[in-house]
Amino acid sequence: MAELIAIGALVVLALVLVASSVRVIQQSYVGIVQRLGRYQRTIGPGVHLLVPMLDRVAVVVDMKETVQAFAPQPVITQDNVTIGIDTVVYYQVTDSVKATYEVANVLQAMEQLTITTLRNVVGAMTLEETLTSRDSINSQLRSVLDEATEKWGVRVTRVELKSIDPPRTIQEAMEQQMRADRAKRAAVLQAEGEKQSAILRAEGLRQAAILNAEADQQANVLRAEGEKQARALRAEGEAEALHKIFSTVADTGIDASAMLGYKYLETLPQVAAGDANKLLLLPAGAAQAMGAAVGLGAAFAEGVAPTPPADPKQPRSGPPDDRGDSQ
Repeated sequence: MAELIAIGALVVLALVLVASSVRVIQQSYVGIVQRLGRYQRTIGPGVHLLVPMLDRVAVVVDMKETVQAFAPQPVITQDNVTIGIDTVVYYQVTDSVKATYEVANVLQAMEQLTITTLRNVVGAMTLEETLTSRDSINSQLRSVLDEATEKWGVRVTRVELKSIDPPRTIQEAMEQQMRADRAKRAAVLQAEGEKQSAILRAEGLRQAAILNAEADQQANVLRAEGEKQARALRAEGEAEALHKIFSTVADTGIDASAMLGYKYLETLPQVAAGDANKLLLLPAGAAQAMGAAVGLGAAFAEGVAPTPPADPKQPRSGPPDDRGDSQ
């Protein structure tokens, strides 16, 4: 019985030793193996056998890229304004041995280094520069942190400022300035709109005036063409009438003096129509011409061609006329 108990104890001890000598490492992790307190080797993902009672996995290091957010830190700017800044650091362990043995706490060391670097960078800027220069601050922080953490086996891939919180009074002043800027932009836009509207109205009036002037010009041209054609037609009618009159005179043998007297009789009412005409003068031979015109008018009225007047060189058979040729 005692032998069975001893054998069972040995079996259990062997199982415990075998179980303690087998170690499984997950993907994206590495294990730091120590033998009797000293670094022995680094094991990767998978199943590994360790020397019982001598080897042990001291620490398992995560090799993935890690995001670490740090608490808000008060920072004083160049113009003596205290602001709170939240930072986020993206880092990755590149050397597990250095990350384990070169620094006691890599996260705490990175946090303190980030705070110190952030205060140095922001302290050389004003509040306005800090609010508008996030990319520059991120770049400077990443450069300093990456250089400092290289000896720790850590590579800083990215640093971001999550938020920048100025004091409440500064925020109110910034909001007032923002409202004033928006009102200014609205006034400028309204003025630009009114200016464009006035320009368009003026352009429309100018185009309307040009069109009206062109229409008036075309109307005047058409009116002048109409008057020209009317004068031409009237001149043609008068020329045709005169041609007919002279043809009739030539065919009937009417004396030219009779025609002249007839025209005298037509013109006399127009000459005497004025109020200032008190004395009417007739040219020489007008009486004889008017007498012939009277006969001509009577002949036209009766429809009989008048006889030509007697030759003035032949003696007249009637009694001599004692009246003169003019009144």
